[in-house]
Amino acid sequence: MLVSRRRARSRLPSYTCPARSRRNGSRGRVPAGRDPTVRAHASLASPTVGACLRSAVAVDTARDGFVTGQSAVARTRPPHRYLHDALLYDSPAELVDIAAPWLLEGLAAGDAAVVATSAATADVLRDAVGGEPRVHVLERGDVYRARTPTAITTFRSLAEQRAAEGISRVRVVGEVDFGPTERDWLEWQRYESVINEALGGWPLWGLCVFDTQRLPDPLLESALRTHSHVLDGDGGRAPNPQFTEPAAYLRSLPVPREPLEETVPRLEAGDVADFIGLRHAVAAELGTVDAPRDLVEDFLLAVDEMTSNAVRHGGPPVSLRLWVGGDRVVCTIRDRGPGFDDPFAGYGPAHGDDLSRGGMGLWLARQLCDHVDISAGEHGVAVRLTVRLG
Repeated sequence: MLVSRRRARSRLPSYTCPARSRRNGSRGRVPAGRDPTVRAHASLASPTVGACLRSAVAVDTARDGFVTGQSAVARTRPPHRYLHDALLYDSPAELVDIAAPWLLEGLAAGDAAVVATSAATADVLRDAVGGEPRVHVLERGDVYRARTPTAITTFRSLAEQRAAEGISRVRVVGEVDFGPTERDWLEWQRYESVINEALGGWPLWGLCVFDTQRLPDPLLESALRTHSHVLDGDGGRAPNPQFTEPAAYLRSLPVPREPLEETVPRLEAGDVADFIGLRHAVAAELGTVDAPRDLVEDFLLAVDEMTSNAVRHGGPPVSLRLWVGGDRVVCTIRDRGPGFDDPFAGYGPAHGDDLSRGGMGLWLARQLCDHVDISAGEHGVAVRLTVRLG
């Protein structure tokens, strides 16, 4: 098949071969923190699983679902479940007055104590607890600058390790790095709601701190909608009347407009069936992009997974459109199926720790792309993948 490389649109014919291509030797990355105490699940870094991730294994469920996958923690039968509290503070003094005693009370109760915040916040809290060596400080970038599923995996791994050491619960003062743009904010607003379910069975107590003098109003408003309890100025813990059930909150968030979708695509396929031909065409277009090879291969893997998912579980015809902008690449895959109504889809593999059963497509896509947006309506389902080139 000849594929032209040009800025004008390339239109692909409909294909007849139903076989699915497999990636051999490509490098799908699953980011993990550098701190060895909070690295992603060891199984994700193994050669066996790495090969599985790179092979674009087809999912075997109707749609990639969401599970907690907490077998190791479940075996220890921890007495605690996840608590997710917020502290909206006006000054460093207020932060210290509430968060420092909370950490020390946890140590006194036998909990582990962790700080995952900006360097400035971590320094203030470290001083406030007198340099207590049992308060473990993580670099915020290792936790929150990665894509959101990695942050979830990091906290699960931390809880799992501490549970294996006989510690029944981990307290974490967390400060999300929401990023510079409203588009970045949205991913972390989703995250703050998703973790109420994603970490629900894990022995963690999160205290998310929000600087009211620095953060914009939309992020402060979302903080109150995504945390079931708040800590007040007296250090008391109170139910938050503004908390919104996670599923309802996630469904309320908009799917952002993507201006590139209003332009002529670089590549378009109207009825996808031949994965080999389509993958070669997409790879040829991505080959013109000035970006690191790993980034391009990761994006190609995400496109593979989402296209396969649409063909296997959606309704025909399945279409694909690809745009290349100055700072990002966007690919939208559509099908005419009935869709699905699971706002937690893709924040964990569908079958938990048993990755051999598949169900990893959307979970992989959320790790390999900067943004994954899903919209469903009477005309079917659209999955939009975006990766930044910078």
